[in-house]
Amino acid sequence: MNVRETPPLAAQPVAAPISPQEAMPPAGPAAMDPRTTVLLRGPIVATMLRMAWPNVIIMFAQAATGLIETYWVGRLGTDALAGMALVFPGVMLMQMISAGAMGGGISSAIARSLGAGKREQADALVLHAVVINVVLGASFAAAVLIWGRPLYAAMGGEGASLEAALIYSNIVFSGNVLLWVMNGLANVIRGTGNMLTPALVVCVGALLLIPVSPMLIFGFGPIPFLGIAIPAMGIAGGGIALVLFYIGGCSVLGWYVLSGRNLARFRWVALRWPLATEILRIGAVASVTAVLTNLTIGSITALVGMAAGPHAVAGFGTAARLEYLLIPLVFGLGGPLVALVGTNVGAGNRERALRIAWIGAGIAALLTGTIGLAAAIWPADWLALFDSDPAMLETGSAYLRAVGPFYGAFGFGIALYFASQGAGRLLWALVAGFARAAVAIGGGWITLKLTGSLTAMFFVVGLGLLVYGAGIAAAIRLGAWSARAS
Repeated sequence: MNVRETPPLAAQPVAAPISPQEAMPPAGPAAMDPRTTVLLRGPIVATMLRMAWPNVIIMFAQAATGLIETYWVGRLGTDALAGMALVFPGVMLMQMISAGAMGGGISSAIARSLGAGKREQADALVLHAVVINVVLGASFAAAVLIWGRPLYAAMGGEGASLEAALIYSNIVFSGNVLLWVMNGLANVIRGTGNMLTPALVVCVGALLLIPVSPMLIFGFGPIPFLGIAIPAMGIAGGGIALVLFYIGGCSVLGWYVLSGRNLARFRWVALRWPLATEILRIGAVASVTAVLTNLTIGSITALVGMAAGPHAVAGFGTAARLEYLLIPLVFGLGGPLVALVGTNVGAGNRERALRIAWIGAGIAALLTGTIGLAAAIWPADWLALFDSDPAMLETGSAYLRAVGPFYGAFGFGIALYFASQGAGRLLWALVAGFARAAVAIGGGWITLKLTGSLTAMFFVVGLGLLVYGAGIAAAIRLGAWSARAS
């Protein structure tokens, strides 16, 4: 029926009176995809766990890419392992910002748009997400490629370990834009509540990395029927394998979004600052939090290097890798938390959003606390997977015994951080991040100066994790998500 055939308004039949909410079709359930309706009305625990399991798998797979690299590079010797430990905070910073921080901003913006029934806005956000990630990925890559040597030297790198760090870093950061685009596209998909598709893509990529990484590091061949041998590339081969993983993931996720299979579809639209702001206002603040996390680890790495040398750096870096592994684990819950909380906040269901946050944080604390206690009791079982150097094992064990018991508080805080992303309220999560950094870096430095003990310094680092989790929890409990909060 065209406009001229439409009968006058007064002539149309009138049913029962409707509420103001029902009078707004964009926000009504009839205008929403069934997946969005489940986020708004489904049972919280069942919905969260159903969304979380593929996301936990994807995060483990993505974290496994770093562990696979570390395992094989460790076979090249302690210098190579120490070099990789110097680069790892930067690599994880890129992973955390692109997937968890700016990626959370993407997921949050799309989830809130879908929750409010604004499908066209959700579509427009896809292009804005890709453009933002390309620009930021290239900017970070340029910075590390230009200033990598002084950065790693300041962190305690010297001699062979510094040269190994530069070789690995230059290759990995040359592919940094691909990592950013891959994680940006994954979060475009997660923002719709679809956690399974990114999980499948990353898991397949991680499985392929298992044979590819050692083939490039140690060489392989000749390849049957081709007669071609792959030369041994050493630590450079590990970096190339990781870039190949980025290329594959970026290609498949890009195809999925461009094909129109995703609920938020790619459309060529004029770039608009208000839409970019929807992503950046959450992603930028979250990125500061990610920078603080990696600044903390990088600073403690430098303190360990100055106090005890490269072998101790290798031990601390390998032990801290378990802490980094907790972040992807909690992100397995964090992705669903962003989508669930964001969709409910967009629809005005603030009380349900808070219940979701506390439940998710409790589950995260249980998981990370269990891992932390196990690491504190049996630290050598983790460390021996990568090297057998006595100095490395001693330092790494001291760190895990001191910090492991605080991992539960860390996981609790990370989950609430992701929930705060979904709510669009990150101010107090940022404050908690600064408090953690101040306690760990400032307090750790003072403790090391006064006692000369790495173990005492590590205990203070653990207290920083407790401050982080308790700080975010207190802020939310006192009303950080209220409508008047900034």
